[in-house]
Amino acid sequence: MNDVIAEAFEVQKHFGQLEVLKGISLTVKRGEVTCILGPSGSGKSTFLRCINQLETLDGGYIMVEGQPIGVKIKNGNLHKQNEKEIAKSRENIGMVFQSFNLFPHMTVLENICEAPLRVKRESRKVVLDRANELLARVGLSEKADVYPVALSGGQQQRVAIARALAMEPKLMLFDEPTSALDPELVGEVLDVMRDLAKAGMTMIVVTHEIGFAREVGDNLVFMDGGYVLEQGAPREVLSNPQHERTQQFLAKVL
Repeated sequence: MNDVIAEAFEVQKHFGQLEVLKGISLTVKRGEVTCILGPSGSGKSTFLRCINQLETLDGGYIMVEGQPIGVKIKNGNLHKQNEKEIAKSRENIGMVFQSFNLFPHMTVLENICEAPLRVKRESRKVVLDRANELLARVGLSEKADVYPVALSGGQQQRVAIARALAMEPKLMLFDEPTSALDPELVGEVLDVMRDLAKAGMTMIVVTHEIGFAREVGDNLVFMDGGYVLEQGAPREVLSNPQHERTQQFLAKVL
């Protein structure tokens, strides 16, 4: 369906004997913000990494923009994509991590331009124009020629968001983007994410920021033990959780 941008069906992932994802099914609609809550070790980050093919699936499948991620269908059978094909699939998906992962030897502007120039091989003028627009969008135009070491954590994370957006993704993944920040810097990153949501960006956000999930989210997913235990409208799930484990979790964090 045109309004579905991503779909996961019975996704499984294990590391040796440890089962991390035990059959995750989730549908993400275009233009919506899906927030994922859950305790540490519940599989939230692993699920995001599977969407972006930083981890390979051990079962089930994930579709983005109607195309399977990590696999291809040939003669009616599923085959693993090679690295070049996986890189091509990732072009529609941006990801922002807990740690900012900026290249320390590159300026802010160079960090943002790197992937579009090298991966998509776009013209330097087009990429530079887009990078400067994105820096303005995240409120960091004056930092274009600065190196990451001179930035605060909140500024580095805003650059990381601009860098992901530079590839013009259809889907943005955020893996606890504020967890490594000092409390007073959290708001500046969440403000950028709010603006993205208002602009219609499709987002999957693993977060502990309950207020953000309530205010910005269209769908709230609660995960624990490698399963989706509950999902629904954020205000409804947060005010009236149905699953006992969701009730226990929210009682501790609210």
